[in-house]
Amino acid sequence: MTEGVPLPLLESGVNVKQSLQWEESRGITLSWEGVNVFCRTPHKPAKSRLRIPLLGSCTSSNGKEPSPPQSDTHILQDVSGVCRPGELLAVLGSSGAGKTTLLDVLTQRTAPGLQVSGDIHLNGSRVTSSMLASCSAYVQQDDLFSYMLTVREQLIFQAMLRMARHLTYEERLQRVTQVITELGLVSCQHTPIGEQGENISGGERKRLSFACEILTNPRLMFCDEPTSGLDSFMAESVVAVLKKMAHSGRTIITTIHQPSSVVYATFDRILLLAEGRVAFLGTAEKALQFFTSMDLPCPTQYNPAEHFLDQLSVGQTRRPDENRRRVAMLCDAFRASKWYEVVASDVKANQNSCSLPVSEGAGGVDVGACGRYKSPWAWQLRWVVWRAWWQVLRQPRLIRVRFSQIMLLAMLMLALYGGQEMDEVGVSNINGLMYTIVSNMSVQNISTVIHTFTSEHHLIMREHHRGMYRPLVYFLAHSLVQAPVYTIATTLYAAMIYHGTGLDPDLTKFVLFILVVVLSAWAGVSFGYLLSCVFSSLDAAMNVYYASIFVPRIVCGYYMNVRSIPKILKWVQYFSWFWYGFEGLEVNQWTGISNITCTHTSRCYPDGQAVLTYLGLSRYGVGYDILGLVILVIFYRVIAFWFFLLKIKRHQMKTK
Repeated sequence: MTEGVPLPLLESGVNVKQSLQWEESRGITLSWEGVNVFCRTPHKPAKSRLRIPLLGSCTSSNGKEPSPPQSDTHILQDVSGVCRPGELLAVLGSSGAGKTTLLDVLTQRTAPGLQVSGDIHLNGSRVTSSMLASCSAYVQQDDLFSYMLTVREQLIFQAMLRMARHLTYEERLQRVTQVITELGLVSCQHTPIGEQGENISGGERKRLSFACEILTNPRLMFCDEPTSGLDSFMAESVVAVLKKMAHSGRTIITTIHQPSSVVYATFDRILLLAEGRVAFLGTAEKALQFFTSMDLPCPTQYNPAEHFLDQLSVGQTRRPDENRRRVAMLCDAFRASKWYEVVASDVKANQNSCSLPVSEGAGGVDVGACGRYKSPWAWQLRWVVWRAWWQVLRQPRLIRVRFSQIMLLAMLMLALYGGQEMDEVGVSNINGLMYTIVSNMSVQNISTVIHTFTSEHHLIMREHHRGMYRPLVYFLAHSLVQAPVYTIATTLYAAMIYHGTGLDPDLTKFVLFILVVVLSAWAGVSFGYLLSCVFSSLDAAMNVYYASIFVPRIVCGYYMNVRSIPKILKWVQYFSWFWYGFEGLEVNQWTGISNITCTHTSRCYPDGQAVLTYLGLSRYGVGYDILGLVILVIFYRVIAFWFFLLKIKRHQMKTK
């Protein structure tokens, strides 16, 4: 077995000798031939747009090769190539050359509106989505993590939800330890990841991205600009890791932007793209030979990669027409060269290969065991709750601020409303107190949870695309973890106020008071979830939030008598937790109050029922309002989840 590669504990569950034989037979050769990508012009109506998924060979809906109109942009033009096991293939090209588009085609992630054709084969078999998912990994340019976790915890989370379900907990942990050692993350394994630029370095973040992908020991890896944003030293260390992984038998294809001479020398083979065409494919040494044969030799002690990119760049200000003619000449010359004949021969050989087919149920690939999700529902919930709980515990300052804010607000309310008497002035003050309690808890909780799904939008989409967990699992996990925090804080707030403001001391009423306040807070949290799921931007959600609660607050019965609410807005009441909360607290407080002292002011209430009658509040008792709050808690969360699911499905459509 190749030196430095840990013994596999991934998808076999067999002994070491079997694992060695299994590892040696898992090489993948990926080839692509005649790949063309067209971009439709924006003036065409949406209904005429036709997305054609690339499943081995991409054709139009009538089974013929796509033939776009003259106005369509030809992004990739008849691109062919091959990458074998143990090779690190670097795709180089200037901006707009088609590097990312080619990677998207190979990974079957083409955007809507692109028309794709071409043949892609893995070990002689046409590519299918399930085949590609079972044996490949894609390291994207942006590194997305849950920044509250440590490096080791991040890998544990990935291992628990991405590795084959028949593996034991101990085997998964052992694999995590092996990957940490293999990628040089031992020194930072217990360091919280943090935001970009915090705690761990850019190189360590990128190696962590690699670690997350190789946990399942993929035989084929795609990397999009892995050195982007890194200094030369970090870039060299990252590419060295890729080289090491390639020499362990993996097939690795990476796009890269302006590599240094040291990084360039690391690549086994390079693919040069220019204007969507192949300018060269072969080893670094043969690339120098090709350009020399075209009277474009690389100057001595000059970075070959920079020289190639200079010759293949069109530019907009420095003789673009002349540059285009030179690029076309180079691409045509390569197409007619002996080096292209080698590439074409390798592509045909892979297409006709019959050894070790990579398909469902063949070649030892564990496709059926994975399905869309690699772990059962309960296992997913356990580990998503585990991560969400660590995210809460790793922010003790926010928890302290939250509870300190609640205590200060409660003391302020006691200072304003403490010791109310049962007279007409006390009635007015208690009514204001009831509304303020419901309003404060709702507004605070909405503003706190509204970032729940917007802040992790991209992370959720990526992890779901990888089949780590179901949308409902993520939604339930965050609901379960956040519920105790809001419940405890709200209960403390309500209890402090109740016993210090002269409200009815009856124990049953106290319990009902706490219940109504907590349910009002939960309804506010549910509405916050709804806004967070509808909008991907926190700013947009916050702007809509202030406008969306205006009318529900007005019709709650405090600012405006319920009987005078216009019929056109009457329906809003039934969706307003402010109304149910305020009415529930009022009914709970004034029911059974038989005497209110009257000092002969303009408004006098003989008893509690007179207060309720004047406000036009419930004739059905506090149970009606509790039921209404429970329904709203469920209703807003169901609608929130529906929007959350819709957002995920839209993202899936964009990445197909």
